[in-house]
Amino acid sequence: MIAIPRQKPVFRFAPSPNGPLHLGHALSAFLNRDMADAVDGRFLLRIEDIDLTRCTPEFEASIYTDLRWLGIDWEEPVRRQSEHFDAYQASLADLIDRGLAYPAFLTRGEVKARVAASEGSGSAWPRDPDGSPLYPTDDRDRPLAERQAMLSSGLKHAWRLDMAKALELVGEPLSWQETGDGDRGVIAADPSSWGDVVLSRSDAPSSYHLSVVVDDALQGVTHVVRGLDLFHATSVHRVLQTLLDLPAPTYHHHRLVTDAAGRKLSKSSGDTGLSDLRARGVPAHDIRHLVGL
Repeated sequence: MIAIPRQKPVFRFAPSPNGPLHLGHALSAFLNRDMADAVDGRFLLRIEDIDLTRCTPEFEASIYTDLRWLGIDWEEPVRRQSEHFDAYQASLADLIDRGLAYPAFLTRGEVKARVAASEGSGSAWPRDPDGSPLYPTDDRDRPLAERQAMLSSGLKHAWRLDMAKALELVGEPLSWQETGDGDRGVIAADPSSWGDVVLSRSDAPSSYHLSVVVDDALQGVTHVVRGLDLFHATSVHRVLQTLLDLPAPTYHHHRLVTDAAGRKLSKSSGDTGLSDLRARGVPAHDIRHLVGL
C-alpha cells in the first residue's frame, strides 16, 4: 500500500513538456495558484513526462520560463514522472497479481482495421467519452495458457485494466466531489464507459491514468484543478483510486480557453503560446485578463 502523507490543502499544476504552454495552461496555473493561496495551501508543479518520445528538456525548460514570467512560483523539488516509473510499475504489478489487468497484444492498426470493418458493415462500434473506440475483447477473453505462451515469446503488449472485473470487485457505485464550472456536487462516476483502459504500453511504462492517481496520492494532493476536457476521465481515476486504496481528492474542472472559432487551444495545432505572446511584447499582467480572470 502507498503511504499517504497528511498535510494542509495541496494543489498541483501538472503540464506535459511536449509543446509550448498556451493560454489554457495559464488559466489552469493561475487557478491552482489562486485557490491554494485562498486556503493557505501548498502549490506544487509536476512535470508529466511519461511520453519519452514527445517530451523534451527544451519544452520543460520553457515551462519554468513561462511560469516565472507569469509570476507563479512553486515548491521545490519538482516531481518529474520520468524519474518515478518504479512507483507506477509497483501499482501495475499489484493490479496484475490480483488478476485485474491483462496483457493486450492487438496493435493500433489491428484495432483500427477491426473498427473500420465493423462500422463499414453498418455495425456501430462502442466508443469512450472522448470518441475513441473501445478495445476489443480478444485479449481479455484469451485462455490463460495462450496468454502465457504469447508473453513468453516476447510479443509486444500493453497492459489493460479488466474494467468489468474491477467494477465487480469494487461492488458499489463510485462518485467524486466536484466544485468546477460544469456540474457540481457529488458526481456519479461511469468507469465502464471507458472500457478496458491502458495502464502501460511497450513504449511507455505507465499510462496517464495510472501515473496521475499514484502521483496525486504520493504528493498528498487534496484538490485537483484541471480543464473540463478531463471531467469524464475522472471516472477512470476513481476506480483506480479505489482499487489501489488511494484517497479521492476534491475535483474542480474549469472552463476551457478557446480560439475565435470555439476550438480548444492545443499545443499540436500551433495555437499562440505564452512564449509567443511574451515575444510580441504582451505584458505578463495582461495574461490574467486574456484568460478571463
